[in-house]
Amino acid sequence: MTDTTNYSQLKIDDRGIAWLTLNKPEVHNAFDDHLIAELNAHLDRLAAAAERSEVRVVVLESVGKHFSAGADLGWMKRMVEYDIDDNLADSRELSRLMHDLDTLPCPTLCRVQGAAFGGAVGLAACCDIVIASEQARFCLSEVKLGLSPAVISPYVQRAIGPRQMRRYALTAEVIEAAHALELGLVHRVVDHDSMDTAIENMIDTLLAASPQASRATKALLAHVAREPDSNATREHCCRVISQLRISDEGQEGLGAFFEKRAPRWQAPERKNGK
Repeated sequence: MTDTTNYSQLKIDDRGIAWLTLNKPEVHNAFDDHLIAELNAHLDRLAAAAERSEVRVVVLESVGKHFSAGADLGWMKRMVEYDIDDNLADSRELSRLMHDLDTLPCPTLCRVQGAAFGGAVGLAACCDIVIASEQARFCLSEVKLGLSPAVISPYVQRAIGPRQMRRYALTAEVIEAAHALELGLVHRVVDHDSMDTAIENMIDTLLAASPQASRATKALLAHVAREPDSNATREHCCRVISQLRISDEGQEGLGAFFEKRAPRWQAPERKNGK
C-alpha cells in the first residue's frame, strides 16, 4: 500500500513495515504547515494500524541529501504576519506531530542523513531508535533566529539530558554525528552507504518481538518515565507482565521457546516490499 501526498509518502510493505518519507528534496525536506498536516494525517492512520498489528515498525526517512533543514523559508515569511492566535494554532499542530510520533504504539526507527536542523531534531528525539550517517549533523538553530526550540524541547531534553540541552539550545552549535551518539540523541552511526543495511538489520531485530509485547513495553516505559518509583507504578508493572503472560501472544511465545520453534509472529517470512 502506498499513499503519496504533496510533500510526503506513506508505504506499508507486506511485512507490516511502514515507510514514512519526507519528500521535499528541492528544499531539503524543510518543514511547513502543509507537511506537518500531512504527517499528522499519516500518523493517525499508522496509530490505528499499529493497534491492530497491521503495522509492526515505522521507519521515518527522507528523500535527498538532507533529512530536514528545519523550517521552510516560505513558511517563515508567512509567520511574520501571524498574530498570537495564528501562532498558537500553528505551534499546536507541530506539538501534535511530536506527541503522536512519540506515542505511536509500535517501534519507530529514524534514518538521518545530512542535516537535521530545528524541528527535525525533535523528530529524531521522538523516535525509539535513530540510525545516522557519518555525515549527519544536528542543530537546535532557533535562538539564532530570535526563536526557541520550545515545542520540541521536552523530547530533545529527554534524549540528551537537561545539562546538555542548556548548552545546545542556547548556543545553536552544530552537533556532528559522532557527538550526537555520545549525547544519546543517536543510537548508531554508520557509513552512508551502509545505512540501508543497518536499517534492515534493525527491522529484522524488531520483528523478532511479539507485536503485542512491543506495544505494551513501549507504553510501559512511557509510564515508568513519568513516575519511576511509586506504589502505583509498581502495581502497573505487575499488571502488565501478568496480563501478557496469560495473553495469546504470551502463551505462544513461551510455548515456542520451550518447543524450540519460531513463534507465529515470525512466520511465514515475508519479503521486503519497499
